[in-house]
Amino acid sequence: MGNAKFLRVNCKDCGNEVVIFERASTSIACSICGATLARPAGGKAQLTGSTIVDVLE
Repeated sequence: MGNAKFLRVNCKDCGNEVVIFERASTSIACSICGATLARPAGGKAQLTGSTIVDVLE
């Protein structure tokens, strides 16, 4: 996991910003509106309802 990063993402539905782990192993839901932001995809999480705002190192 040497190069894994945290991502600041923006919910497409409500605009809430959330920090998530790039290699999330569970589905991540928005804490405000409940929309699914990312799903596990074996390696890097697949962003489904969010866009990347910033990459945190």
